[in-house]
Amino acid sequence: MSLLSDGHVLLEGVPGVAKTLLARTFAAALSLKFGRIQFTPDLMPGDIVGTNLFNFQTNQFTLTRGPIFTQLLLADEINRTPPKTQAALLQSMHERAVTIDGQTHDLGAGFMVIATQNPIEHQGTYPLPEAQLDRFLFKHVLPYPSRDEERSIVRQHGHRTTMPSPAQFGVEPVATLDDLVAMRTAIEQVRLSPDIVDYIVDIVRATREHPALQFGASPRAANMLASAGRALAALGGRDYVIPDDVKLLAPPALRHRLVLAPGAEIEGLDADKIIAQILEQVAAPR
Repeated sequence: MSLLSDGHVLLEGVPGVAKTLLARTFAAALSLKFGRIQFTPDLMPGDIVGTNLFNFQTNQFTLTRGPIFTQLLLADEINRTPPKTQAALLQSMHERAVTIDGQTHDLGAGFMVIATQNPIEHQGTYPLPEAQLDRFLFKHVLPYPSRDEERSIVRQHGHRTTMPSPAQFGVEPVATLDDLVAMRTAIEQVRLSPDIVDYIVDIVRATREHPALQFGASPRAANMLASAGRALAALGGRDYVIPDDVKLLAPPALRHRLVLAPGAEIEGLDADKIIAQILEQVAAPR
């Protein structure tokens, strides 16, 4: 849904729950150029976007492109690097372009960021600033597997210690960039009735008025939620969005945009519980 909505995804989970493998497998199913940045504490913005270097043979500056010049970018452990370097992704995620020495370079229609991060309570991490979190369409939290799932993992992969490649599972590309552009164009035609527009706006505005929240979701969140709703409707074979689409997408689309009030955690509340309360309080159109 995020790919079809021209959005980005943040995957959060403790080490070892296959966040990187999931992103690589998703990339392998697309005929898009894949790039990966391993974020570390000493990574600099120029290491991501690139820089102009002086060529002594031609007496001219030439652009050395960074790894951000790709189509599907895996930002691995994005919260391992300081905010100064994290901010290097802001323009690219919002405008699909980067500016180097005053010159803007387009990244193309296929550009998408899949970022992974470890929970902020782990040592050696830097919480993502709210401005950057707001650029992600979805935040998906990967929990530990169940006991049966973990037994299955050990049975199938207990003979190796390295991460398998998607090719070993027979993953092959199933779509091209032209297919992606055509699908996005079709999804833009999915109908969003005035009642559904009001429903989305009421949910987002309710996050700004909830007593357990210090800050709610931005207007960008409402736009992204509407776009994701169109994608979900199309994947369900419909040319119109229904309230259940909005209810299903509200938690992953809003959980990373909410700032809890100081006493909320003491009362046992978190973003998902507050979103559930809001969905119960805001009347859905019939």
